[in-house]
Amino acid sequence: MDGESCMKKAYEFIFNSDFEQAIYWFEKAIEVEPENAFYYHTCAVSCARSGKWTKAKQHAESAVRLAPELAEYRYHLQTVEAGILQAEANFLLAKVPPELHEAAPLLERAALLDPLSFDAFYTLGVLYASLSQYDKAVINAREAMRLDPSHSAARRLFADVNRKRRMQRFQLDAKRKRNR
Repeated sequence: MDGESCMKKAYEFIFNSDFEQAIYWFEKAIEVEPENAFYYHTCAVSCARSGKWTKAKQHAESAVRLAPELAEYRYHLQTVEAGILQAEANFLLAKVPPELHEAAPLLERAALLDPLSFDAFYTLGVLYASLSQYDKAVINAREAMRLDPSHSAARRLFADVNRKRRMQRFQLDAKRKRNR
């Protein structure tokens, strides 16, 4: 079977929502034509959508290595790297107690790599609110709202941290006036 036939099979499985089989056929296409960057890229996209981050990164790196001039492939590699960082941060945040200080730089890096990642900005907003770092929380909550204006939790987070930030500033101003 040639690479193009394998790709057609993979797309058939995608249309039937069988992503495991689609990945299998994308990888078969890669075996048949190992120098075809497009095959690696499409496989990386399917792996990322299935949460198979390590495999997605391997295929995305291969696509970039074979076709470094294609910005789409480079950008996809960045989004995969951001997804890996987010998964690592979520693991740290799920611990009891959550490791907020360790997760923050991972999420910051994820947001830099994928500036369209609602999850990275929203999670950073929640994280910084938990640390009472309201200036950073507001910035990230605002960006999350910009990315998904209809997300009610992001709007609530923004309003809440903005209110807490104003209260914090008011308390600092009152304290300064008393200390004069």
